[in-house]
Amino acid sequence: MPVFYSRGIPLQEINAFSGRLKVISIILAIVILILIGRAAYLQIYDGSYYAELANNNRIRLIPAMAPRGMFYDRNGKLLVENRPGFTVSLLPLTEPIKPEVITRLSALIKVPEDEIRDKVEGHTGFDPIRIKQDVTADVVSIIEEQKEDYPGVVIEVQPIRNYTLKQMGAHTFGYVSEINDAELEKKKDEGYKTGDIIGKFGIEKIYDKVLRGENGGEQVEVDVGGKPVRILGRKEPIAGNDLVLTIDKDLQEAAEKAVDEQLAAIHADAAAAVVMNPQTGEVLAMVSRPAFDPNLFAHGISAKDWNVINKNPHHPMDNKAITGEYPPGSTFKIVTGTAALTEEVVSPTEKIFDSGRHWLIPKTNSSGEALGWIDFTQALAHSDNVYFYEMGNRLGIDRLEKYARMFGLGKPTGIDLPYEADGLVANRRYKELNFDDGEWYLSETFDAAIGQGLNLVTPLQAAMVMGEIAADGKRYKPHVVSKILDTNGNALQEIQPELLSTLDVPEKNIRLIQEGLHKVTTIGTAASNFRGFPVDIAGKTGTAENSQGRDHGWFVAYGPFDNPNIVVAVIVEQGGFGSQSAVPIGRKILEAAFGIGPYAPEARAAAKEAEEKAQQAKAAADAAKKKN
Repeated sequence: MPVFYSRGIPLQEINAFSGRLKVISIILAIVILILIGRAAYLQIYDGSYYAELANNNRIRLIPAMAPRGMFYDRNGKLLVENRPGFTVSLLPLTEPIKPEVITRLSALIKVPEDEIRDKVEGHTGFDPIRIKQDVTADVVSIIEEQKEDYPGVVIEVQPIRNYTLKQMGAHTFGYVSEINDAELEKKKDEGYKTGDIIGKFGIEKIYDKVLRGENGGEQVEVDVGGKPVRILGRKEPIAGNDLVLTIDKDLQEAAEKAVDEQLAAIHADAAAAVVMNPQTGEVLAMVSRPAFDPNLFAHGISAKDWNVINKNPHHPMDNKAITGEYPPGSTFKIVTGTAALTEEVVSPTEKIFDSGRHWLIPKTNSSGEALGWIDFTQALAHSDNVYFYEMGNRLGIDRLEKYARMFGLGKPTGIDLPYEADGLVANRRYKELNFDDGEWYLSETFDAAIGQGLNLVTPLQAAMVMGEIAADGKRYKPHVVSKILDTNGNALQEIQPELLSTLDVPEKNIRLIQEGLHKVTTIGTAASNFRGFPVDIAGKTGTAENSQGRDHGWFVAYGPFDNPNIVVAVIVEQGGFGSQSAVPIGRKILEAAFGIGPYAPEARAAAKEAEEKAQQAKAAADAAKKKN
């Protein structure tokens, strides 16, 4: 076949090349059309989206934390507030924080490098990474003066929770701290974020959403180096709502002082006290010892401080007033007596002979005494075990259980504080489920009738039982918050008394219980402590056996007897007889509540002023002596 040439190149090759060139041209045209189409799509359809992304590369939102709502006592006295504090934070605006900066910062603020790195690695978004709160002024000065050594490190002025009363009321008020990963996982749908400060305990925890407020912030334009250029907008944070508590600051202070003095006097380590109004359920004071300073947590607790608290064998973090579960001892005779009268297994005038021990089972009185022939009110006044063993014998465990539950025992009271314990009512079913020998014995009924054995109550539950007798059978839900106020002081909510139940017993039987409890303070086990007391009081002492050491001491009381508005419950762990360990605390609290004696607010204020003057005089004398 002949071959044709064009300028020395075969025509076949020229035609093949032209074909390939056309294909490449078509492909290039298609690619150009696709690029033009994509560009048009990005500019027209997605233009606003990408413009926003570009804008975000130069605009940052720097949040400002809202101050939490404050706490006031029932008389308007400030209990918990906020104060300004400096927080060291990392703000990686344009590039990651350099390793050498983390090392330098760790040495300056005494926070381990690993802890800082963990916070950085777990952080998302543009919010500041808060490393340490409430740093001192010298740390602030160093960071501000040496900015080139601390790129990405900023100082935020934030509200710091301030518990001005320190340990006073700590278990009731609670504390705040930075949210952890587990809490964040539970709360992320509620708007919580990494670095948020939340309530961890007490009122702070229960009312966290009410107290938090709404964070604000600044919209800041930054240059390519991440340095802020100008503020584009600002949203002021909105403070959280305030709380008015049922707590009486003066009474709280007096109760804590009374507990501390008694623990020191008898060399005991732990106690709890509850003061409330039986007609409303308002808690006026609540004490648990040992205690802790919630400011340690608000600042970010150190390992050293945490170890001191955590290794204390008496558990300072437990609010023993609502989580401590103790045998109620003879305070339970209120329940047994109510059941015996209502079920008519005994009449008020029937006399039972106390020889010092019961005739069926050789169980005795606590000190081995024998009171002879005694009736109901005498037995209650003198806390006679033999008499109440017999009441248990006549009632049986099932009826004892019925009345204990009628009083509200064996379940939480519903107070607006976290981690409240159930307590325990002695009953057959519990033993069957929890002990190898599930059979119920008469001796166990005897124990239950005097508040031993399987019975357990919290101090708050003990106060509630006494309160029901004081309020003629009515049981009101206990609470520690009375009002929620907005930032202008207007009431958003007022917590009203809530009647939970009324004892299904004849009124005459409640009157007999009241009479017996009144005799406790006039002729009975607490008479010597209340001799000459100007207000008529009803009370009940108790001593609870403790397998771990000395017995626990109990005292419950209410007054004035004719129109009660105060109920007190006190327990001293390993304090021995209640009349010796708990009653002195109860008396001092009642003095403060009724404004009498050295524990009245005016007397304590005068004593405090005198003590301060004495300290000032001593300091002046020491300074003069040193100068000379």
